Amino acid sequence: MTAPNSEKKIGSPREPMSERPAAERVRDFAEVPVGYTPDQARAEASRCLLCKKPQCLAGCPVGIDIPGFVNSIAEGRFEEAADRILLVNALPAVCGRVCPQETQCEIKCVLGKKGEPLAIGNLERFAADWKREHGGRTLPPVPQPTGRRIAIVGSGPAGLTCAGELIGQGHAVTIFEALHKTGGVLVYGIPEFRLPKAIVQDEVDRLAARGAGVVTDTVIGKLETVDELLGQYDAVFIGVGAGAPMFLNIPGENLVGVYSANEYLTRTNLMRAYDREHADTPILQSSRVAVVGGGNVAMDSARTALRLGADVVYLLYRRSRAEMPARNAEIHHAEQEGIRFNFLTNPTRILGNDTGWVAGIECLRMKLGEPDESGRRRPLPIEGTEFVLDVDAAVIAIGNRPNPIVPQTTPDLQTTRWGTIVADEATGRTTKERVWSGGDIVTGAATVISAMGAGQAAARDIDAYLAAPEPRPWRPEPRESPGDGQA
Repeated sequence: MTAPNSEKKIGSPREPMSERPAAERVRDFAEVPVGYTPDQARAEASRCLLCKKPQCLAGCPVGIDIPGFVNSIAEGRFEEAADRILLVNALPAVCGRVCPQETQCEIKCVLGKKGEPLAIGNLERFAADWKREHGGRTLPPVPQPTGRRIAIVGSGPAGLTCAGELIGQGHAVTIFEALHKTGGVLVYGIPEFRLPKAIVQDEVDRLAARGAGVVTDTVIGKLETVDELLGQYDAVFIGVGAGAPMFLNIPGENLVGVYSANEYLTRTNLMRAYDREHADTPILQSSRVAVVGGGNVAMDSARTALRLGADVVYLLYRRSRAEMPARNAEIHHAEQEGIRFNFLTNPTRILGNDTGWVAGIECLRMKLGEPDESGRRRPLPIEGTEFVLDVDAAVIAIGNRPNPIVPQTTPDLQTTRWGTIVADEATGRTTKERVWSGGDIVTGAATVISAMGAGQAAARDIDAYLAAPEPRPWRPEPRESPGDGQA
């Protein structure tokens, strides 16, 4: 059942979010969408039907009260809207920018049956930005300390969410991060023009202000093992992500000028490689770049190459546009900025010059056959269709694998044949008692919001386990298949 004026709202146009012009934004790393004004936010929020049984709730992995915060925006209570979100989501400004709402909460919106669904992600971003810019740092209350201590390994979305939940339950939390900056993939993997680093830092600072300890430059599995942490803490959560790159395994990948997307984006995002006069590890400027892949990481790499000064950027994807796993918004932005899409195209070798530098990339045309195990139509080669693109750099963005350091140094921690940690989907319990895990290290490369959902679920089970007079039997259910990343 919907509100009385629902017929007027169904089919009403969605409030567009303004964006910086493509010709301007490709010259810098500033954010592309500029966000809603208060009037735009209220107008969009007013489209909500306030359904009696809102389907959007089922599409949110962390359980945000979507109708509640949307109604607060519609009535002009912006800080209240943000506080409603923060009850269950420690990273609302992040989620509002990078989560695939179009395939999660928005796809279930009733408005989408006859028109455009409510712009839930845009509204979440607005509420979070409003609180940061106008509401000050009003923090949720922290309950009386329980005396329990939990170590969080990894400061990406899973780890940060788990930490936030545990702090809210009165536990002492220490976050261990291998890099010199917290945020995990949010800072090393997602470019500034899509997710400004100051926003991630603000979210981390909020956790620190609530009492979280943060230790950077600490590689668990090297400086300390998980077993050593278990001697100091009551529980350990592993959320180290999937940061090891995958390659095509074709001739020429060892040439100078071939990058994994991990290296390319990390050096740009985290180490400021675009500042060639001051960066310790600058990226050599290339004029013609080929990016291989079809996911968000590929879009990020291609758009980054433009901002690093490339004249032409090709994006090579072995399937058609319909099969691309990237968000529609990211594909749209890449098209606006002039990325040259080459669909049904598969690289077969990378060509080099006499000095060992990339000089071209040989490709083969593909056609689509029957669906494979991923549900997408399988790409099949068309013999005799080889051609060469003249490029001087190549970025391989076909997915990531877990880094093996933590699993290899943790006895009794079972992994799958893909190197992911075996953990119960509902609780995050691993095969090692008092050790939980979640996010990409369990599922393979997936979304920010799914990692956050895993961190939230694990935190709730950790709390229940530690609070029980006698701990429940330790029975994690194995996970058989990770995500397939961006391939």
